[in-house]
Amino acid sequence: MVSRRGLLGRLAVAASSAGFAGCSRILARSAGDPGVEGLPANPRADELPVRQYAQSATLTTDDDGNTVPPRYRRLLLLDLDEEPSLQAEQVVERAMRTLEAAYDWSPEGLFHALGWGTAYFDRLGELSAAPISEPEVLSRTDDPALLGFDAVLVLASDVPSHLSAVEHAMFGAGDDLNGESIDGDNALGEVFSVSERRTGFVGEGLPAEHADAEGVPGDALSPEDTEFMGFFSDRDGTQASEGRVAVRDGQFADGTTMHLSHLRLDLETWYDAFDEAGRVARMFSPEFSPEDVSGFGTEVPFSDAVQEHAADFDVVGHQEKVAQTRRDGEPVILRRDFNTVDGGRPGVHFMSFQRSLADFRSTRKAMNGWYVRDDSEAITDRENNGILDFVTVTSRANFYVPPRNRRSFPMR
Repeated sequence: MVSRRGLLGRLAVAASSAGFAGCSRILARSAGDPGVEGLPANPRADELPVRQYAQSATLTTDDDGNTVPPRYRRLLLLDLDEEPSLQAEQVVERAMRTLEAAYDWSPEGLFHALGWGTAYFDRLGELSAAPISEPEVLSRTDDPALLGFDAVLVLASDVPSHLSAVEHAMFGAGDDLNGESIDGDNALGEVFSVSERRTGFVGEGLPAEHADAEGVPGDALSPEDTEFMGFFSDRDGTQASEGRVAVRDGQFADGTTMHLSHLRLDLETWYDAFDEAGRVARMFSPEFSPEDVSGFGTEVPFSDAVQEHAADFDVVGHQEKVAQTRRDGEPVILRRDFNTVDGGRPGVHFMSFQRSLADFRSTRKAMNGWYVRDDSEAITDRENNGILDFVTVTSRANFYVPPRNRRSFPMR
């Protein structure tokens, strides 16, 4: 493989001969200018969605009409090893096009997106103008690490070996990715290094397969469970649409903001302290029974009576709290969270897309449920307050996910 410095040095000569040398910003790209200077147009641009995070059109649906998400996930949190430049931009774009050539845009192939973090925009001196800001502490009961990365590569597939193959080819010593050649011209590892890796899964039977992890009560999980806490949470009616979370106009149009948290789960208490009815009350609402939940299709009913439920039942549900943030009846965030046993214990990597991070913050503050404590002495910042007593936030980070044709070094 060609070394990073050798490759970028070679590209620097080419850029200089084209009259680009010495420019801090090689090309002033506007929202309508596609692609990367010096490269031909993306040959698959017409086959793939403009929005990197768009995948719903290719997903299958369950018997209730909900889209079925890809089963395996991998997030590679990246640090830049080179300063932003035209040369690095070309390498990154070639690498992403290689992923597109190697696998179909489908659950059986590979979904992928490249997002850019607060450290990158701060490096450019453009964080104040970026669509994202530094992560914040958003509750009185958590003390998460507030993290900053240059970028994140989001990978998802029904075939777990695809995720490993991508990481090995792009950041290891691999020279082939499903028939596509890899060298110094198109390897992400020529520009980035992997700072952290987040892995996980979501889908029927997968939580039970990880019952050997410490803190997972295996006898509580059934082969039908899709998530560690025992409830299906990906009903389409509780999710913002892919269009709803897109930035509408300006230089960031058709991109979106992304929030990433790691949540540690206390599953032993969750399953030991309550029967199914108690878990339903805390996950959804005390007005529902387990039989009600089993009949939910693409939507969870929303009665808008959180404070009344606090006074009448001394408990409120997670779902009914976060539903308070809907606008015109529609959710404002698109969740792509997934189970994990990273670190040897059960957790959730909570990944969400939203037009503005303000939408995420307002949703999290609604989840805090501080406003219902005056309606019941039994409700505290954690106890009887949705699922807060069983979830601890350990870290937060924010990213911007550009549209496909501007995914390489936005604002450079």
